[in-house]
Amino acid sequence: MKNIQLYLKTIKVFLLTGLLFVSCTDILEEQPRSIFEPGFFQTEEGILGGITSMYAHLRYIYGQAYYYNTTLTGTDEATYAQSADQNFLVMDLSGQGDIDPNNSRADALWGAAFSNINTANGIIEFAPEVGVSEALVAEARFFRAFDYFLLVQTFGGVPLDLGSGELAFNIEPSRTSVRNTVPEVYTRGVFPDMLQAIEDLPIAPRLTGTATKTLARLYLAKAYLTYAWWLENPNDIPTYPEAQRVDPDGHDAQWYFQQAYNIATEAIDNPGGFGLQETFYDVNLAQNDRNNELLLYADHTETSEFYNGGSLTWGNGGAPDNFAGWMMTWNYTVLRSSSTSSTWTGNIESVRREAIQATGRPWTRMAPTIGAITNTFADKTNDSRYDGTFTTVYRANTDRTPVIGGPMYNANLVEVQAGDAILTFLDDEPDQAINYPTPASLGGNIGAGILPGRSDFVISPRGISRIVYPGLWKLGPYRTDSGTGLGEPNAGSTRPYNIAKFSELYLIAAEAAVKGATGSRSARDLVNVLRARAGVWRWDNNGNQEKIVDNSAEMVAATPAVIDINYILAERSREYYGEGYRWYDLIRTQKWEELAGTYQIGGMNYGDHTPQTITRTIRPFHYLRPIPISQIDAMEGDKVLYQNPGY
Repeated sequence: MKNIQLYLKTIKVFLLTGLLFVSCTDILEEQPRSIFEPGFFQTEEGILGGITSMYAHLRYIYGQAYYYNTTLTGTDEATYAQSADQNFLVMDLSGQGDIDPNNSRADALWGAAFSNINTANGIIEFAPEVGVSEALVAEARFFRAFDYFLLVQTFGGVPLDLGSGELAFNIEPSRTSVRNTVPEVYTRGVFPDMLQAIEDLPIAPRLTGTATKTLARLYLAKAYLTYAWWLENPNDIPTYPEAQRVDPDGHDAQWYFQQAYNIATEAIDNPGGFGLQETFYDVNLAQNDRNNELLLYADHTETSEFYNGGSLTWGNGGAPDNFAGWMMTWNYTVLRSSSTSSTWTGNIESVRREAIQATGRPWTRMAPTIGAITNTFADKTNDSRYDGTFTTVYRANTDRTPVIGGPMYNANLVEVQAGDAILTFLDDEPDQAINYPTPASLGGNIGAGILPGRSDFVISPRGISRIVYPGLWKLGPYRTDSGTGLGEPNAGSTRPYNIAKFSELYLIAAEAAVKGATGSRSARDLVNVLRARAGVWRWDNNGNQEKIVDNSAEMVAATPAVIDINYILAERSREYYGEGYRWYDLIRTQKWEELAGTYQIGGMNYGDHTPQTITRTIRPFHYLRPIPISQIDAMEGDKVLYQNPGY
């Protein structure tokens, strides 16, 4: 099967409405266009070019680290780290500044989504005149629904009319806009397109990575689930524009929970070539990218800057680069070892920046909370997901070109070799107290600790801080062109950014079952499919050695007899930690304040190992992000009325 080749070199904004920006896209044949005008969509080539651009637009949302930050910072998964700028500080809602229309980086979603929606409008409107297949048009329908679903979760009600009528292609500039209500967006802008996409999309993708029935079923099930919660509104969270929590089609929340269950289980029963990887480790292993568990991803490549959409040697921290993985990577290159065993010199840079999944480029903008390490991933023995999520062991790479020669001594002045552990974040608090030496430089230059007989420096789970913490292995880079050297760790990752996984179907159905949906599988049955998989090990990632162990029975036995929403959310975090799901999960279920209102983390300095308890101020209006200032400034009319309350 051929891979879809995507190239999106530049985006030039063209104001069509106060909200609409149409992209200038170099598609395949490098034909730059300031806008997509009707004539472009009146040829098969134009339709195919527009569809190709829809996959390319994913790069401007997924892997865009500032948008990524809005999906995680401020949740129970992540907080700001030592080098965070205001974009990250305000998202934490812990007294470091207020989220406002200027600094909320959800603007990355707003601009990319509406541009793509108008492209979809053009394809859907003009495709019948060209005679392209319904299956191709269904890809545009999927993406229009996909973008509207993202927008309505993030901002509340958004406009369905971009200037030429509801869901119509627009080319006329306009400086006015009217927001539809949440029920209108779902029932007129999300559900019909997604249902039609399920009907017309193929079971197998036409090209590797393109949309399928299984993908559309996942998003329809998730949209039904999210709308059901919105209708139920258990904690009386306000919506905007104001609307009664009444479905225009006359269905109640329970009907939508049942539909979410039905669609998700139908997709599980009819996978169309998709399925679960045998181990959790294999899902996110770079060498196994684009595996059959992945339903959608924003693609990149190391073989060509042209098709990668960004430099292969350097990244400046902007879309369309995939640079989200830098954010939760701390500056491990500060680690030092000693060239002599007689006294600590700290003069060997034993762990250098390298383009491998375990390390990559450090930015230290985001950090895991202590609770994520100790509570979410409490079982690190049976459950492989902690080991398959974090880098907890940093190993010497002095054998990589340029080679650093000579003997090397580490903790307790014990000699170590290339490949040996220099720093280990311990899985659990040790029985013996860790000696954190003074000055901090004696702990490998980062204030790490020492245990008797160990050559690696150590930090305990409750000893992590905003400056030193386990890195996010999942999103680390991978190159096959590094040779014997360190590769290109300063470039954006050339790996695809994973967006949708087959595994989520089980958790969507399980959540719906907890909310009263019925069927042949209980919530516990569904959750245990993933928990059993999580108990299967084939590789000890941080131990860097084969590990053939099957703890699936233990994992299933440990599942509670009665599953509640908090348990579903914990399982979702174990499966998708650090991938950008969490804020949406917490606002959907209205559990944000309950689960993330407080957290613990160490301080800003090397040697800070005392947990600090931080309180967040999460108000009901925070459940929606502000409409970006670029949108507000471009409009005429009542801008205050257009903006979400509280901002």
